[in-house]
Amino acid sequence: MKLLTTALTDVGRVRSANEDSFVLDDAAGVFAVADGMGGHQAGEVASATAIDALRSGLQEGRALDDVIVSANTAVVSRASADPALRGMGTTLTAAVLDDGPVLVIGHVGDSRAYLLRAGEFAQLTVDHSVVAELIAAGQLTEAEAEIDPRRAMITRALGIDVDVEVDLIPVTLVVGDRFLICSDGLTTMLRDDAVADVLRSETDRVRAATELVDAANEAGGVDNITVLLLDVVDDDTDEPEPEPETEAPVASDTDADADADTLDLGESPVVAPAPAPAPAEELDVDLGDPPVQLEPAPKRHWWQRRKQS
Repeated sequence: MKLLTTALTDVGRVRSANEDSFVLDDAAGVFAVADGMGGHQAGEVASATAIDALRSGLQEGRALDDVIVSANTAVVSRASADPALRGMGTTLTAAVLDDGPVLVIGHVGDSRAYLLRAGEFAQLTVDHSVVAELIAAGQLTEAEAEIDPRRAMITRALGIDVDVEVDLIPVTLVVGDRFLICSDGLTTMLRDDAVADVLRSETDRVRAATELVDAANEAGGVDNITVLLLDVVDDDTDEPEPEPETEAPVASDTDADADADTLDLGESPVVAPAPAPAPAEELDVDLGDPPVQLEPAPKRHWWQRRKQS
C-alpha cells in the first residue's frame, strides 16, 4: 500500500498573515501541521522553527517523540535569544510512516488528526486545551464549549516551557483509510460532522481540501486554515494527472507565500509557512498501544492565544 497526499493552506478572512506552517513530504513519509501563536509575526517564526526542527531530527533517524521535544527546545531557544519573539509558541501535529505499515502521530496542542475508515470518522488526537479538559470532566458540554470564552486557552504547546509532554498515537494502516491533519482554523469553524460529510462525499483529495477551506471561510474564516489529506491506497493504484491550476498559486520549497490566498500544494514534497474525539474502538481501529505521553513537565500553564490580526 501507499499514501496519496495533498495540502492546502489559507490565511482566512480575518488574519493579515498566515502563521500556520506545514510539511508534506511523500518521499520521507513526513506530514505535519504547526499553528503558530505570538502575534507580530512571532507565530510564523514559531511554527516554521518547529517544522524545521522536525524535518532535521527525522532526517537524522531519531524517534518522533524525541524530535518533537527537540522542536520545543528550538522554539524556546529562539524566543529566548530575541526579545521580539518572547512568548511565541506553536502547536504541532505530525505523522510519520513506520514499518507495519503504521502511521505514528505525535501531537502537542489543539491542531488535530482525524481518521475516516469504512465511513466512520474519529478524532485521533486529544486537544490540549482548557475546554477539552472541562468537557472530559463533564463540566462543559460541546455546545457550551463553542461559545466559552476560554476556548482560546491551550494547556500545552511548543515554546511554553523547557519541558513538554508529547502524545504518540500509532495507527495500523488499512487500504481505504483517509487521514486529515489540520490546524484549528478549520475545526473552530466547522463541526466534525460537516468535515466528515465532505471527506465521505468527495473522493478527489484536492477538491475535498478546497471544499473544507472554502466552508471554513464561509463560516467566518477567523483564523488561518491548513488541511493535509492522506489517502491509503493499493500500490498499483494510478494517480490521475492533476488538472492545471487557474486561480490559486502553487507553492514550492522556495517560493511559498504565507500571505497569498489559497495555496494548492498538489502532490510534491513541500514545506510552506504558514467536540471530544470518538472512541477509536468504535471504528475497530488498531491503534496499537494507548497514546503514550512522555514524562510530564513539572509546571502547568494556561496559555492564551495571541495572534496577529
